[in-house]
Amino acid sequence: MASATTLLALHETTVDGVPIRKGQTILLALHNVNTDPRYWHYADPKQFVPERFLHEDKDHHPYAMLPFGGGHRACMGQDLARFELKMIIIRLMQRDVTFEDKPENTGGYAEEVTCFPKKLAIRISVGRTKD
Repeated sequence: MASATTLLALHETTVDGVPIRKGQTILLALHNVNTDPRYWHYADPKQFVPERFLHEDKDHHPYAMLPFGGGHRACMGQDLARFELKMIIIRLMQRDVTFEDKPENTGGYAEEVTCFPKKLAIRISVGRTKD
């Protein structure tokens, strides 16, 4: 996930009391957008809780989560990435797979060019193909 993107203001406006002039370049910190507590209610938006998308946050604002950016400048690889994720999930569902959380998981994240868990340990046990 990119950590920021820029936008060019097409007309004058005010956002949260901050005046923006036409032609001004705006830096949009995507991590701040993706973890804005105004849009995420199921759990702390700074925590990695995938279950949030199954509960009250499943119908979140379309621009509250921008892992691939948005609009006409969205990541050109997003369709391929989503397809690959679906294929991985399908392949895992065809086998007897167990995910086991390990005590080394400390939570939190590190943000550089992309965001990733600070320390993540998962044991995956793969059994035989389901009949």
